[in-house]
Amino acid sequence: MIARLGALLLLFYALGFVLFAFTLGKPAPADAAATDAAVVVTGGPGRIEHAVDILKHHQARRLLVAGVDPSVTKPDLARRIPGSRATLACCVDLGSESVDTRSNGEEAARWLARHNYKSVRLITSDWHMRRARYEFEKVLGGKYALTTDAVRTEPTFVTLFAEYNKYLLRRLAVWADL
Repeated sequence: MIARLGALLLLFYALGFVLFAFTLGKPAPADAAATDAAVVVTGGPGRIEHAVDILKHHQARRLLVAGVDPSVTKPDLARRIPGSRATLACCVDLGSESVDTRSNGEEAARWLARHNYKSVRLITSDWHMRRARYEFEKVLGGKYALTTDAVRTEPTFVTLFAEYNKYLLRRLAVWADL
């Protein structure tokens, strides 16, 4: 009986992983409404570059790059992203208070409140979007219109497996607190 229960739990876990892997976050639709602000969660290639493009195309007025190493500066980013110097100077804030996805959401909430914004575009990689959206929605509490905009990647099995476990453990922890 215990072996069957264990096998059933393992089957649910495996099915959940497959569903997770095949339903990664998607880019925002081309006709998505512009937002007051955008927040990019650091940690993966293409995220900041995409966020700067969002600003250049007037899809957001200002950008917070959350979770930046304190030693990174705007000139560092300008060297990495050609043609971005003016955009970075006028419309980008670097946030170095956060260290994980939950604290990214907390840092973003303080920044959004300080600027009196009403809408935000969340930018992160496709494999990270589900957990980031979950954490941001939890922290923001429905105070802001949230648009998700995932950057397409080709995550490895290990990346997907680790992200699925983090997401699942966070959901189970919240469920256990009920």
